[in-house]
Amino acid sequence: MTTTTTGTVTSADGTTISYRETGQGPGLVIVHGAMQTSHNQLELAEALATDFTCYLPDRRGRGGSGPVGPDHGLAREVDDLGAVLRATGARYAVGVSSGAIITLHTALTAPDSLAKAVLFEPPLGLGGTDLSGSLARFDREIAEGRIPAALVTGMRAARLGPPLFNALPRRVQEWLTGLMLKSQDGAAGEGPTFRELAPTQRQDIQLVAEAPADFAAYGSVEVETLLLGGTRSQGYLRAALAELERVMPRARRVVMDGLDHGATQNTSQRGRPERVAEEIRRFLKG
Repeated sequence: MTTTTTGTVTSADGTTISYRETGQGPGLVIVHGAMQTSHNQLELAEALATDFTCYLPDRRGRGGSGPVGPDHGLAREVDDLGAVLRATGARYAVGVSSGAIITLHTALTAPDSLAKAVLFEPPLGLGGTDLSGSLARFDREIAEGRIPAALVTGMRAARLGPPLFNALPRRVQEWLTGLMLKSQDGAAGEGPTFRELAPTQRQDIQLVAEAPADFAAYGSVEVETLLLGGTRSQGYLRAALAELERVMPRARRVVMDGLDHGATQNTSQRGRPERVAEEIRRFLKG
């Protein structure tokens, strides 16, 4: 187990962003995805810690970071990542799921801040779907305390549920989600529960909604980029990586056999962090 310390930076709008730090070597920022905090990729960072100093920020509204604020959106999250990069001197970033959208847009709008980027399955390519209705429904369900319903709304909006789960009627999805929340509530574990993180899912729906529907928007990204995914992930996530590889001039794609969308998480969360770290290390040190 490597030593982990904590630190904070101040983003452009004055919001405090906290982060964990572990390892030694060139700086690498790991940006987590939906329903996560910095804790979820801690084992991924530990697997990389012999070669890189890893910084794991808590995105705003989570962990030790400040509140979301009234003007939340993709631009604010890009500001947050930029603040961590500047304060730490890190030149590499790994983005996971919605965190990969943030990392991609950092490469697009502030290319000088990154030497290399790794994108793990950004939820792009939803065909210009209007998610405003999903956001309104999510807000209503959270306000009413209907957490299972809100989580199902978020999963359906971003198409992130497992195929078998997606095939079920919505009422069954909500029932199963409620059972999962209850099992978490009664178990001792590290990090916040899904029930505690549920309100933050709105931020991730918003990121998906703001991301351009046309992949051609990313054709001007010049940062050298590794596109990572798994063979067991949802088809549209695999298709998004293929499209990004097609339009981005300095991107290459690696699809890891047998892995799914949760591969970057800790092993207790059914992740395969060591396997993902192998590909990241090979790319960054190559």
